[in-house]
Amino acid sequence: MKAILCHSYGPPENLTLEEVADPVAAENEVVVEVYAASLNFPDGLQIQGKYQFQPPMPFTPGSEIGGVIKSTGTSVTGFTVGDRVMATPGLGGLAEQVSVATGGLRKIPDSMDFKTAAGFAMVYTTSYYALKQRADLQPGETLLVLGASGGVGLAAVELGKLMGAEVIAAASTEEKLQFVDRLHPDHLLNYGDGELKERVKALTNGRGADVIYDPVGGDLFDQCTRCINWNGRLLVVGFTSGRIPEYKANLALLKGSSMVGVFLGRFRKEEPAEYEKNFAELLALYVEGKITPIVTESFPMTDYVQAFNVFTERKVMGKVTLEMRAE
Repeated sequence: MKAILCHSYGPPENLTLEEVADPVAAENEVVVEVYAASLNFPDGLQIQGKYQFQPPMPFTPGSEIGGVIKSTGTSVTGFTVGDRVMATPGLGGLAEQVSVATGGLRKIPDSMDFKTAAGFAMVYTTSYYALKQRADLQPGETLLVLGASGGVGLAAVELGKLMGAEVIAAASTEEKLQFVDRLHPDHLLNYGDGELKERVKALTNGRGADVIYDPVGGDLFDQCTRCINWNGRLLVVGFTSGRIPEYKANLALLKGSSMVGVFLGRFRKEEPAEYEKNFAELLALYVEGKITPIVTESFPMTDYVQAFNVFTERKVMGKVTLEMRAE
């Protein structure tokens, strides 16, 4: 089979497309024929050697896929050859086949195509966990979403509206804001010039936002600590700006606010029952037509450099996928 391999850290151009041996399912694994694989910001960090978890070389990146089960291990129950599934292998997704433990596997609704399946799990489970468990977002509260045009940002806008919040969708360009507007946030905010704090205060009559969803970090995080409401919750989701900021304790004291970390992987490990409950609720919302994942760009497997560069050039709007085979 063909797989995309990382032999040395660097830009996407360092990756290679190679013939490798087909995977074999271990006792509690299945092998999935990959139809589509999603790209995420951490994948780009990983191939540069900048992610907190780095696999040994060489490795195949790719943490989310949609496809069909090709074979199963001897102890696998509940899944059979031919099942249409979404999977989160953690690594190895950018290949024509990948082995996946059953804990990272789910059957997909008949109405869900493979591109949608590939881009569903991480963005929705991250944003739902952030808003539901970490922020305890309440109806009527104001939710500010930074990076609103990206995968997790879009999911946060969509889920925030469903949860009854007044949503401020914030992004760096008018093009990105017009893209987000299809989800009908209550307000659009352009911080492309670096100004955020006063605009948030203007939209909230000086109070600030009750919950701030921040996958960006850097200078915008610094401003968020100054435009958060009393008892506000500042959700630390990621650092796409490249700078990990520091939280000044005096601002937490004056605002009565909290900085709350959002680490989906640890949540899944420490609270598996709650994670599974969240996932089931999200799939039910999809089947009911209440959430609609947006895959905006899909590339053939051979165009992996171009696909990765959508992230490196900060042009991401919605989800980006690679197609390994036609549906």
